[in-house]
Amino acid sequence: MNSSVNSDTYFKTACSLYQKSGVAFSSLKINTQKDYVNNLRKACDTKVDGNLQLGNIRLKNIRHRHLSIAYENWQEKGIRSANYIATCVSIVLNYAIRHEAILHNPMSLVKKSKPKQRKVMWKNEEIKLFLDTAYSDFKWRSIGLIFHMAYEWAQRVGDMRTLTWDAIDFQNKRLDYEQSKRGSEVHLPIRKGILKMLVKQKETFDFYYDDGSRQEYVAPRVKPKNNFYSHYTLNEIHKLINEVKEEANLPQELQVRDLRRTAIVEMVEEGVDLVNIMQVSGHQSVQSVRPYLVNTYSGASNALERRFKNDDEY
Repeated sequence: MNSSVNSDTYFKTACSLYQKSGVAFSSLKINTQKDYVNNLRKACDTKVDGNLQLGNIRLKNIRHRHLSIAYENWQEKGIRSANYIATCVSIVLNYAIRHEAILHNPMSLVKKSKPKQRKVMWKNEEIKLFLDTAYSDFKWRSIGLIFHMAYEWAQRVGDMRTLTWDAIDFQNKRLDYEQSKRGSEVHLPIRKGILKMLVKQKETFDFYYDDGSRQEYVAPRVKPKNNFYSHYTLNEIHKLINEVKEEANLPQELQVRDLRRTAIVEMVEEGVDLVNIMQVSGHQSVQSVRPYLVNTYSGASNALERRFKNDDEY
C-alpha cells in the first residue's frame, strides 16, 4: 500500500500520486492520460470556499458541498465537460479509498446533469456541397478528405485526422485500424468514390523524407512546418470546417461531429442489423448504439413497407 496517500494528503497531491500509480493510469491511451491531467488540473484550480481551491483541501476534509459548488462552476463550460471533470475527480477519490485514505467518495453524491442529446444531422445534398467545395481548393483538400472518411466509415474525426498510410490496404481496398477512444479494431471496405480521393492523396502525400522516414499521415496539413508535414489539431479542423461551410453557404448549426451520427442513423434507417452497425462504428455494446435509434419518417416508411410488402392495401 502506498503510505504517502493518507487522510491528510491534499487533493492535488492525490491527483499527482494517482498519475504515478502505475497500471491504473499508465494503461490509459496517451490522449486519455492528457485529458485526465488537464481535467484534474481544472478541478484542483476550482474555488469551492471563498478563495480556497479544491486542490488545497485535504482528502479527509473534502465534503459534498465542496464538490457541488465545483460541479456548478464546471457546468459553465458545458455539461459534458463538467461530467468528464467529475469522472476524473471521482477516479482519484476512489484511488484514495483503495489506499484507505478516505472511507467514501463524496463525488458520488453530487447530482449530475444529463447533456441534451444532439440530434442535428447532415443532409445528403449538404454533404455533397461540402465535399465539392473542400475538394475544389487544395488548401482544404485534407480537410475534405478527413470529412469524407469520417462520414463514409462512420468514424470519429479525431481518428481520421491522425490516420496513417499503414492502415490502408490499397490492393485489397480495405481500412484496418484501432480506434483511439476504446481501442476497438475496425476493418472496413474502401468504396470506389473515396478510393479515388485516397489514391490522389497518396500521389501527393505518401513519400519519404531525406532522412529515410515516411510521411505517415493520410490527411496532413497541406503545408509543411519546418520541412515536415504533421496532422491538424482538432481546433484547426473546426476552424477550417467552418471556413468551408461559410464558403459553401451551409448552415452554421452543422458540426463535423454530427457526421458519425448521420452515418449510423442512415444505417439504422436502411434496416442494417445492430451487430453489423457495431462492426462499422466500433461500439462494444448494443446499449452504446441505442442513442442512434431515433424515429425518422424514412425509417418508419421502410419498416411499414417491409411489413406490408405481400399485402394489398385495405
